[in-house]
Amino acid sequence: MDKYSFLNAAHTAYFADLYEQYQLNPDSVEPSWRAFFQGYDFGTENYGMDGEIAEGVSTQIPEHVQKEFQVVKLIDGYRNRGHLFTKTNPVRERRKYAPTLEIENFGLTQNDLSTVFNAGEILGIGSQTLQEIIKHLESIYCDSIGVEYMYIRKPEEIQWIQNKLNINDNQPKFSSDQKKHILKKLNEAVSFESFLHTKYVGQKRFSLEGGEALIPALDAMIEKASDLGVEEFVMGMAHRGRLSTLTNIFGKSAKDIFSEFDGKDYEEEVFDGDVKYHLGWTSKRQSDSGKEIRLSIAPNPSHLETVGAVVEGIVRAKQDRFYKDNLSKVLPIVVHGDAAIAGQGLVYEVVQMAQLDGYKTNGTIHIVVNNQVGFTTNYLDARSSTYCTDVGKVTLSPVLHVNADDAEAVVHAALFALDFRMQFKRDVFIDMLGYRKYGHNEGDEPRFTQPKLYKAIAKHANPRNIYADKLIAEGVINKDHVKELEKAYKDSLEEKLDASRKEDKTIITEFMASTWEQFASVDEVEMMKPVDTKVSKDELAKITKVLSNLPEDKKFIRKIERLVQSRQKMFDDNQLDWAMAEHLAYGSLLTEGYSVRISGQDVERGTFSHRHAVVKVEDSEEEIILHNNISDKQGNFYIYNSLLSEYGVVGFDYGYAMASPKTLTIWEAQFGDFSNGAQIMLDQYISAGEDKWKTQNGLVMLLPHGYEGQGAEHSSARMERYLQLCAKDNMYVADCTTPENMFHLLRRQMKSNFRKPLIVFTPKSLLRHPKCVSTVDSFANGSFKMVIDDEAVNVNKVKSLVFLTGKFYYDLDEEREKLGRDDIAFVRIEQLFPLPVEDIKKVIEKYNGVDEIVWAQEEPRNMGAYSHMLMHLDEAKTFRLASRRAYGAPAAGSSTRSKKRHQEVIDYVFDKTKNNQR
Repeated sequence: MDKYSFLNAAHTAYFADLYEQYQLNPDSVEPSWRAFFQGYDFGTENYGMDGEIAEGVSTQIPEHVQKEFQVVKLIDGYRNRGHLFTKTNPVRERRKYAPTLEIENFGLTQNDLSTVFNAGEILGIGSQTLQEIIKHLESIYCDSIGVEYMYIRKPEEIQWIQNKLNINDNQPKFSSDQKKHILKKLNEAVSFESFLHTKYVGQKRFSLEGGEALIPALDAMIEKASDLGVEEFVMGMAHRGRLSTLTNIFGKSAKDIFSEFDGKDYEEEVFDGDVKYHLGWTSKRQSDSGKEIRLSIAPNPSHLETVGAVVEGIVRAKQDRFYKDNLSKVLPIVVHGDAAIAGQGLVYEVVQMAQLDGYKTNGTIHIVVNNQVGFTTNYLDARSSTYCTDVGKVTLSPVLHVNADDAEAVVHAALFALDFRMQFKRDVFIDMLGYRKYGHNEGDEPRFTQPKLYKAIAKHANPRNIYADKLIAEGVINKDHVKELEKAYKDSLEEKLDASRKEDKTIITEFMASTWEQFASVDEVEMMKPVDTKVSKDELAKITKVLSNLPEDKKFIRKIERLVQSRQKMFDDNQLDWAMAEHLAYGSLLTEGYSVRISGQDVERGTFSHRHAVVKVEDSEEEIILHNNISDKQGNFYIYNSLLSEYGVVGFDYGYAMASPKTLTIWEAQFGDFSNGAQIMLDQYISAGEDKWKTQNGLVMLLPHGYEGQGAEHSSARMERYLQLCAKDNMYVADCTTPENMFHLLRRQMKSNFRKPLIVFTPKSLLRHPKCVSTVDSFANGSFKMVIDDEAVNVNKVKSLVFLTGKFYYDLDEEREKLGRDDIAFVRIEQLFPLPVEDIKKVIEKYNGVDEIVWAQEEPRNMGAYSHMLMHLDEAKTFRLASRRAYGAPAAGSSTRSKKRHQEVIDYVFDKTKNNQR
């Protein structure tokens, strides 16, 4: 008997459905069927040129069953590769891909077109002819929307997507009123750009023309998301279409935008502002169903993808503060350009955060405004991948490619993406394929580099007119409808332009103003004023007790138990080390209602194994975080080991601090110079955000710094780079040498009524240095000291006054003891910016009998703080410099050579006749 004869008795729809289940999840199918399907797949892996199945299989399976399987394979082919054969490019011929979806490639022939196949039930259309099945497949997978999703490894997600696609054959089905609303938003997008093009000839605006369907898509997504329970939207986008989005989605008055175009000065003197297409905005709007929607669009620099990381941080902060019960109530939307999403490595870093405990935001909707040109670069020169969105496949996110000329398809894709995000709390990507009507900006001539493309674009109708013609043909509107829409909208713009030109100054609205209403904007004078950071001894004792006792019913590694218990001993012995300074600073802030967030590489334990804020139970690896057990009404303590990213994580934490000013937000580098990878965040946001966008930010960056013979990449945090970025009142920079000063510095960051970024050069060897300890009283009754004088010397005996910073103090102090010298004083500059000039001058005046004043640093001459001192302290020009000579690399790779150079600098500090120029 034929081994496959049992198939004759089976209903083909049943095994077609079973085969589909097998394809989604082989383990879900009964073992005997699974074995059969595995054999079938093995036999059909290689078709002949005529599409015939391998002989050993085809002779044993009944022909009608075999044909059903081939139709299932055809359906599977459309699902896997249909996106390659869509009508998604409005102005270019698509690249050709092979093999195609011709039925002959699946062992079927033209003679099969009229045959009825049960496999149609997979598409929800019942038993249908092959011709009808293909018609549905073309509509679902090869029309204006192409969908990539078959690489997803969760059957329930694939099934959900397929069920969704089968509704209306993945075709939009909007009511007449909905269609009119889409047209209205399209008209706003088109008319706004044409108005600006007429009124501000040649000015840069990075218009949305060619991608106007973004506006109705965003509008529809926000409205529906509100109905699904979303209460806040945080959006990030670069330049393209930003002005239209601000006015037509976020409700920013066109009057204010016109003021920015007119180039008026700002009403306030305290900041420099930024170009109009970089500014952020926060607003509220009423949804059609009467719900209040809060909208924020983050300010962004010209580094196109930077804002994506910031948006994720803002969203997570809002979720942690207000929506712990349902994180999905805050929705991040990031709008990309095609060249940027494919070319910028930051996108990969942000995508990799999407499902991590410390960084997830319950799914982001990524929308690409795909111009098919990056500045002047064709897409073929801009990426190696098939699509610009292929980075989305890293996290197995579905990707929709949609024709930007088909407004309904774009809105349909946006709503599909929203539903997926809300259902599965995961990222989804929309690649809106359009064009750029003008050059990169309106002053460029695109025909220089894309003459053929721009000939086609010049003849191409805009999306509004294309859609209006469609609605006229459907009888939804008449020919005068668009003219009336355009006239009414442009008349309103004219009124706002007239009103704008009656005003002399531009007013910039603060981003997320309500979040920051309790905080002042201050200058360097306020920054230098002392802040009360004291904590009572009783309170410190209570915190210490909690942080020194692990749960007794759980088993821990013995060394960890001793380490945690040693915290109490340190407190009792009145010798608190660096780790205790951190723990007590965090603990005291938590009890006062502040929250603390720390992230970075290995921060839970600490790179140098000093922190141990997260302790693992030995047998189960359950995490114990003692900081969350201090009091009933305390703030939240969050600490997360980050992915191996600097740029993305610093951007995220900066965004977090931007949205949560009452959270001490800390990013710690594994080694200080690893922050090099986040240099764009430092230049564009951290050092300049308040000047450009009126945005305060209290992000703390802890950067391990100090020369211990560990080579070029593990010595210097490149403090000279941070100090070069310092100006007026933009941030704090500190290099603490005592636990007590670190304690008060961290507390000052929260106890002030303003926020500035804080850069701290933290130690490595000092974490366990026997002399680097402080008393409990210094925590309870002290304050942050910007300058620490030398209390070990008699002023009248001192002949050499040495100013220095950081860990080098302990090296020099040790040498002083060894030499028995009492004629040299070491004064530590603990705050490098704003530089405490008056305090330094008082020290110089105090030591007025010295023969010389020295600036000593362990860094090379061209690095460290020396150039900063020359710039900000006139007296520094007369200081004798003791440092390594200038080098290209921060330190030698050889520990022997490094120690030798280090000792030479130390010798030169004590004896200016010593030659240290090696």
